[in-house]
Amino acid sequence: MSGGFHHEYPVLIRESHLDVFGHVNNAAYLEIFEEARWDWITRNGFGLKEIRERGIGPVVLEAKLRFQREATNRESVIVKSRTLAYDGKIGTVEQVMVRADGKPSCTAEFTIALFDMKARKLIAPTPEWLKAVGLAV
Repeated sequence: MSGGFHHEYPVLIRESHLDVFGHVNNAAYLEIFEEARWDWITRNGFGLKEIRERGIGPVVLEAKLRFQREATNRESVIVKSRTLAYDGKIGTVEQVMVRADGKPSCTAEFTIALFDMKARKLIAPTPEWLKAVGLAV
């Protein structure tokens, strides 16, 4: 796996994440990835408080997941997140859930944007938003 990840988020896989096969349910991956993104942007100064104050916040426009290996009950994993690109108003974020053996369980690519809640439209990324997603200092 290549470097350049902006954020790492440790997770303990719990029973509530599992499906009937005993591995992480596809919908649970989406929840875990979202939890990791919230932790990432909050730590970089763009959490829920700031979103409410500014009236702008992130939206997911598209999600693509690739399931590679099982993650199972009580397994410790790390979600690694990075921004691959930001072109105009649209960005691409990659997240990888990595098992303790270093192998990816799931790789996800999200198309994201910044949304103005009052105007109800996508806007260009602000310097604060670019910092939150690891593209500025």
